[in-house]
Amino acid sequence: MIAKAPGHSADYLKPLCGLPISTYFSALKLRWLLDNVASVKKAVEEKRCLFGTVDSWLIWNLTGGTDGGLHITDVTNASRTMLMNIHTLQWDVSICKFFNIPMEILPEIRSSSEIYGYLRDGPLKGLPISGCLGDQQAALVGQLCFKQGQAKNTYGTGCFLLYNTGTNIVQSQHGLLTTVGYKFGPKSPAVYALEGSVAVAGASATWLRDNMGILQDVTDTETLASSVEDTADVYFVPAFSGLFAPYWRKDARGALCGLTHYTRKAHIVRAALESICYQTRDILEAMNKDSGIPLSLLQVDGGMTSNNLMMQLQADLVGIKVVRPSMAETTALGAAMAAGSAEGIGVWDLARENPETVGSDHFHPSVSEDERDIRYAKWKMAIERSLGWHEEQPKSMPDERYRLLSSVPGALFFFSSFISLVVAKYLSKPS
Repeated sequence: MIAKAPGHSADYLKPLCGLPISTYFSALKLRWLLDNVASVKKAVEEKRCLFGTVDSWLIWNLTGGTDGGLHITDVTNASRTMLMNIHTLQWDVSICKFFNIPMEILPEIRSSSEIYGYLRDGPLKGLPISGCLGDQQAALVGQLCFKQGQAKNTYGTGCFLLYNTGTNIVQSQHGLLTTVGYKFGPKSPAVYALEGSVAVAGASATWLRDNMGILQDVTDTETLASSVEDTADVYFVPAFSGLFAPYWRKDARGALCGLTHYTRKAHIVRAALESICYQTRDILEAMNKDSGIPLSLLQVDGGMTSNNLMMQLQADLVGIKVVRPSMAETTALGAAMAAGSAEGIGVWDLARENPETVGSDHFHPSVSEDERDIRYAKWKMAIERSLGWHEEQPKSMPDERYRLLSSVPGALFFFSSFISLVVAKYLSKPS
């Protein structure tokens, strides 16, 4: 698809949908199904197939399924498909034509907070369904990031940062995605966000446990990392399958830099925690440049935020206050808030929500700006060391030719080894 785009640019559709052309999003997955699964192609041709994200499937089934179920989604989920125009908040004809996807199979796009329909069966029959949000957008709502310039970071297997840009669509020039944050009601304006994602956060602890045997349990990271004062100048880049925002480098691979005879496993574990914080800073720097509004505090959630050491390291390495709410499940809370505030439900007044009244823990920077910048400069050096390890397929080269050429070195090695073995046996025979 990138080869099909003018200039072979992955950003060709970004002004319309806010996203680069990537298999990470739904459009290419759907295109693959249509091209490679005969039953899907046939069902579409016979008008027996509908496409949607997980929320669409849930709502369709809850409201009746094949017996009159609603085929809908909300703007936040639709904005992740690469098929929705972020300006009109509708499926874009030109994008669907680019991917050759029939628009009639797509769900109707609705707001994030309205009564969509009612449960068809079960003990809750007749209960209204009134809220629908993507998970990261739900966390943004649950963190009460309703003002332009507020941001949240969710720490899980990966990291996901969302920065509220208000009703302004900000096209990133620094490797971020433009997405819809939320839309509370059919008549309300959409609120947009910049998003940056980190591929490996909590997954680094799992790797240290399962692959390296450094940890007995992922919950041991705080205790072990706290047993040393610093990383002893060790930097860990967890680019196991490339780097996400703001670099977007598929050729990057994991790296451990600065190892000495003094290095112990505690230093490596602490470096792994710091790598999450450095990657967060990478994205925040990009967000500050794109938005022009420097962030003054970072609101955090997700499983890894229970690690107090990491939260303090995060504050130290980004240089701003980090706020962790007492309510850990902000994603579920955000979805509940959207549902409860819908017209006709009215059990939640979002206008009265004040983040200052929410119980939370605050972590303040405890290192100097000079120390912070010196450490960050070394992190950037480590990033440079991680690049260029994996050769990417040229955009203009067909898959078949790439696979053929990729097999040549191995084939030559095997063939030359075989010839060498035959010659060696021949020469070893007595004359």
